[in-house]
Amino acid sequence: MKNILMTASALALCATAATAGGIERSSQSVGILFEEGNYIEFNAGRAKPNVSGVQEVNAGIMSLAGSNSGDMAENYNTYSLSAKFRINDKLDFALVLDEPVGADVYYPMGSSLAGFNYLYGGSTADINSLATTAMLRYKLPNNFSVIGGIRQISTSGTVALFNGYRMSTDTQTDYGYLIGVAWEKPEIAARVALTYNSAVTHRFNANEVFLATPALNATTVFETEIPQSVNLEGQTGIAANTLLFGSIRWVDWSAFEIAPQQYMAAQGLVPGTNPATHSGLVSYDDDSFTYTLGIGRKFNETWSGAVFVSHETSKGGYAGNLGPTDGQTALGVAATYTRDNLKVTAGVRYVKIGGASTETPEQVVIGGGGSCSAGGDCGTFASFEDNHAVAFGLRVGYRF
Repeated sequence: MKNILMTASALALCATAATAGGIERSSQSVGILFEEGNYIEFNAGRAKPNVSGVQEVNAGIMSLAGSNSGDMAENYNTYSLSAKFRINDKLDFALVLDEPVGADVYYPMGSSLAGFNYLYGGSTADINSLATTAMLRYKLPNNFSVIGGIRQISTSGTVALFNGYRMSTDTQTDYGYLIGVAWEKPEIAARVALTYNSAVTHRFNANEVFLATPALNATTVFETEIPQSVNLEGQTGIAANTLLFGSIRWVDWSAFEIAPQQYMAAQGLVPGTNPATHSGLVSYDDDSFTYTLGIGRKFNETWSGAVFVSHETSKGGYAGNLGPTDGQTALGVAATYTRDNLKVTAGVRYVKIGGASTETPEQVVIGGGGSCSAGGDCGTFASFEDNHAVAFGLRVGYRF
């Protein structure tokens, strides 16, 4: 059964594309704590998203309705390194290095055909992060155990928009924690683990530049919260050499916002703007729930495989122009080769990315002689449909 679980979890951890909230790149699983003995593993993933949309409104004579955004989501790699050590019969320790959040956004420049230049052409956004998580698991009577740990996250980011706005942050390092409880029944490979991950708040120093209005340039400070989350992970044997596994993950993405001070203040300087429409560079109206269900099968002492599906619910409403997606459904397969203490897992996942509509910037509405509603709705700017991603994952584990 252990071989099957490794196959199932490898793809979920390595092959991460178009995940919850649009920028999440780690599921924060505690599965490594349940490996037998001492164990180390390396994970690598390659994601190839394809996300494009069509502009629905005119934004000046050089950016007309019908302009295509081109693929605005760049390919990216993910890596993680984990180690688990058995301290004694009751206590286990694990250390995990991974990338909890990230973004690689690039809107290509517009078509050479006069007028058909997507408004956000040339806009870019990058988020880089590195987390170090130290966890302990203490075994209690009756197959229960408690889990606790601390997490250090270092994060930085840059943004460049079509209108000449530029922003870059320093790298901030801050701390959070995790707590959890688990129950096992080894005879049938059953296990349930419930884990809470605290929020981590960064206070960034930002350099904000307005190429069109240099008087607004400033060095500012703003806060961003890497949101809290809850994981429920489970598995059980359902037949000889066959394992059913699944998870539910909630993330408090409604608490996440990237809202630099001068960027927010500059929006208020546009004559006739409605404060209800002012929002940060990135924000989400709702939290995310992601569900995963799969089956693993051990074929012989050397080979095992798994197949799984996952679904993140769509939330409706507008998506941000730097993250124009809403939910996802994915299908993944993986295979594990085991020889002595070495275990190698490879997998692939296809992701159907949920369609989304983005909101028209208020400056575009006013420039065209219109106005937004009293409630702050400025209408649909672009529609992003029929998008997808393909992700590949590789895990190498060694027991010692």
